[in-house]
Amino acid sequence: MTDKTDSIPDLGGAMIHGDCLDVLKRLPENSVQLVVTSPPYFMGKDYDTSMSVAAFEEEISKVQEAILPLVVDGGSICWQVGSHVVDNRVIPLDAIVYAICARNPSIALRNRIVWTFEHGTNSPKRFSGRHETILWFTKGDNYTFDLDAVRVPQKYPGKRSYKGPRRGELSGNPMGKNPGDVWALPNVKSNHVEKTAHPCQYPVGLITRLIKATTKTGDLVLDPFAGSGTTAIAALETGRRFTCIEQDAEYHGIAQSRIAEWHRGTLRIRDDSPPIEVNNRLAVARRPEHFIG
Repeated sequence: MTDKTDSIPDLGGAMIHGDCLDVLKRLPENSVQLVVTSPPYFMGKDYDTSMSVAAFEEEISKVQEAILPLVVDGGSICWQVGSHVVDNRVIPLDAIVYAICARNPSIALRNRIVWTFEHGTNSPKRFSGRHETILWFTKGDNYTFDLDAVRVPQKYPGKRSYKGPRRGELSGNPMGKNPGDVWALPNVKSNHVEKTAHPCQYPVGLITRLIKATTKTGDLVLDPFAGSGTTAIAALETGRRFTCIEQDAEYHGIAQSRIAEWHRGTLRIRDDSPPIEVNNRLAVARRPEHFIG
């Protein structure tokens, strides 16, 4: 397939229709601050006909090899994957992705983030799957991590130490706490405001947190399996540039439509990570009162 590049400068990036392995070869090296993607696996689509774990491993190996030269020193790579289930036997795909990435000593795993959600397929012979994972790797040890950009409110805002040398002082960081490595965010099902025709769409809020933590304003974010364009929307929301690649023509069209809607200000987004506001009276951080989670 001949790829088609649709670059719209005032939208902050490019949405490319084509095979990612072909497109990645033509992107400039050392230009990407963050790669974040959810590769297709065992969906039975025209572009994903393999039903074998071995074929999944081969595909991820090729893509990982292609993206690594594109990432700047100190940049990040985030793989978001679930599990493959056959006859109630679970194969954790993040274990496969980790084994592939661990072959290269230039990158290191910083977190295995668990994304948990309440809705999904029910399983009568095992506990129903209600999580997927994100493997966050960095290229080198001098990497970008902006914790303040992604802090969440303390469980007990305003709590103070009652004894010891810090008696009377706030016991937690007044700007909020570290969100940890378990993130509870609704998955994109039929009643989610972001839902499109894509069957495995992840929420914008999941990606904005990764972008805010690992990049700076104006940095370039790459998604080689862009799907419905959620990474592009998250980049736009956070003031970053994006290069997104999608092979399926229908999903590429959906992504383009969402980008255009965002530009018009009509795109509906569930924001699960609004900025923290500081209450000057209490000197602690909390969510804006108008935010409904």
